[in-house]
Parts: sequence; structure tokens; C-alpha cells
Amino acid sequence: METVLYFIQTTASFLALLTVLVFVHEWGHYIIARINGVRVEIFSIGFGPEIWGFNDKNGTRWKFSWIPLGGYVKFFGDGPEANRSNNGLDTMNNKNRGESFYYKKLSQKASIVVAGPAINFLFAILIFTGLYFSHGRLVNAPIVGSVVDGSAAAGAGILSGDRVISVDGKKISNFSDISIIMAFKVDNFSEVVVARDTELISLSLELDIVDEEDILGQGIQKKMIGIRNVPEEMELVKYGLVGSFWQAIIETKEITIRNLTGIGQMILGKRSAKELGGPITIARVAGKTAEYGVSSFLSFVALISIGLGTINLFPIPMLDGGHLLYYAIEAVRRKKMSEAAQELGAKFGVLLVLSLMVFTTFIDISRLG
Repeated sequence: METVLYFIQTTASFLALLTVLVFVHEWGHYIIARINGVRVEIFSIGFGPEIWGFNDKNGTRWKFSWIPLGGYVKFFGDGPEANRSNNGLDTMNNKNRGESFYYKKLSQKASIVVAGPAINFLFAILIFTGLYFSHGRLVNAPIVGSVVDGSAAAGAGILSGDRVISVDGKKISNFSDISIIMAFKVDNFSEVVVARDTELISLSLELDIVDEEDILGQGIQKKMIGIRNVPEEMELVKYGLVGSFWQAIIETKEITIRNLTGIGQMILGKRSAKELGGPITIARVAGKTAEYGVSSFLSFVALISIGLGTINLFPIPMLDGGHLLYYAIEAVRRKKMSEAAQELGAKFGVLLVLSLMVFTTFIDISRLG
């Protein structure tokens, strides 16, 4: 019975997460398309056969489809047929041309495409704003409360009461900043600067490798300095609406940088691609964060929204970034790319995205084992 309830909660949390984020992303495309006068034929949550839908007064078909892993909007005068020389678009009357994506300016097309990822970032900012405004933000001064016996910190001479100023040249303002830096370390050495009384002390140390568990209870290895915080230094900072919004922007920026850093490390071979998570892992974490409460789940929604926005801006055909790449090339060349080049790019994009999905799903299944 417990397993069934866990499965139901995980599935429900995942579908809620996916439905909201897909809707937000596609609504970004939709609303900017409508502002630019483009007729939207289909707004679909999911792919494949339709489960349920309706037509609005503008002729847009809003629908849910059977395969929930994504969604799309279909613009009038857009799609593979629009790139063919015999597409028949030149015979359109003036009304249809005005509503056609094909005949919009390059800047209008780019704004419609970029709106999807952009609203994912904005959505994350709004979630963080709401959380900071309603709950505040927990801040812990980077003061060493205790040093783990036999740890890297103990060997380097770090003492209780020291204030950590920087780690690897990065300024530390919150104790949690140290854990974030450690999570993205690719080597086992760090340069730590601490303040002791009125003196700044620079220390070199070899990090500890500690076995721990992640949110799903699976074993992972973490790099650690070997220091603990001072609970008494922990403070709940409350913000007004403007302050919450500004902190949310900063948090979204930092998460985006960390995402890009991790991906870059994987591309360069400095980090294992096995750290990637696919749909099964996302579903399991969604279920687990839902157990912890609404705030925890919303924070995870914001994280995934930022990841979705970031990935969609990659210059890969089939993704929004691929379309932006085509438009950039068209702007430079002052003419469209050839049909053959676009078809080749589309095939490459589909192959790459499907390969990544299969790879991450394989990793997910191996974690289950």
C-alpha cells in the first residue's frame, strides 16, 4: 500500500510540475505571437493523440495530448512546409499574410521564439519572489563553529571562530556558499582565506571526500573542507516586495551560472555525465519535495524552470536556440538558409535530443537498480 501511495504521489507531482512548466513555456511563445498578430492554430500540452481540447474565439485549438513529456504551439504559416519552395505561401491573401508567422519580420520571429525560455526565467523569479516575501531567507554568517577532527580544515589550521572570507577566490557571504562551491569542484584542492581577529590568513588544503546520501537516499561523494557553522549566527531575513524581487533575480542568475558551469564541466570531461538526471529522477525528486511541503516543491519547480529555459536556449536545431541560430545566420547572410541545410539541421537536432533523452533515462534506470 505504501509503495502504491508513493507511486501515486510521485506521478501526480511530476505531472503537475510538467504541466505547469510546459504551459508557462508555451504560453510565452503564444502571448508574444498574438501581440505580433500571428494566428496560433494549436496550443498543446503533450504530444501525440488528443485527450481533450476546445477551440477559442480566435480559432486556437487548446488541448491535452497523451504523451506528457513536453508540448508545442503551432503558428499559422510555420512548420516544415513553410521552408519548402513550393509551400504556396506566396498565394496568400493580405489578411492571411498579416496573420502568418512566415511573413513576420526577423525581429518579430526572434522575439516569439525567445519568449518561451524568457518566461521560464521570469516564472522562476516570481516563485522565488513569493517565497522570499512570504517566508524570508535564511542567512548564516560564514563563521566557523567547529572543526571536524582529522579533517582538511584541521590539518590546514582553521580554528573555531574564524570567518571564511573566500574559497578559491570566490567571496563568501553566507555559510551555504561554501557547500555550493564544493559541489562544483573538479579537483581536490582549495585556497581558503579566513579572518582571525584583525588578520587575514590564506590557507591551502586538500579536500576531504565524504560519502553521503542525496535527497533520494542514494550514495554520493562530496568534497568538504571539514567545518561546521554556528547555529546561533543563523538569521531569518525578511524582505519587502521589491527586495524579494531583487533577491529572486540574484538567485535565478546564480542558479543559471551553476547550471552552465556544470554542463561545461561535463562537456570538457571534468565531470561525469552520469550526474545528469532524466524524467524518472525529476519525477522522484518532485515527489520527494512535495513530501516536504509546498515551499520545497515550489523551489524545485523554479529550479526545473530555470533548467528548461537554459537548455532551450542552446543553439541546437529543434530547440528554441536552434531557431535563433537560424535567424542570426539569416540576418548576417540577408537570406534564408537553404532547405537542405535546414532539414539536415532538424535531423541532427532530433537525433541529439532523442539520444540525450535515452541516455538520461538509462542513467535513471541504473540509479533505480
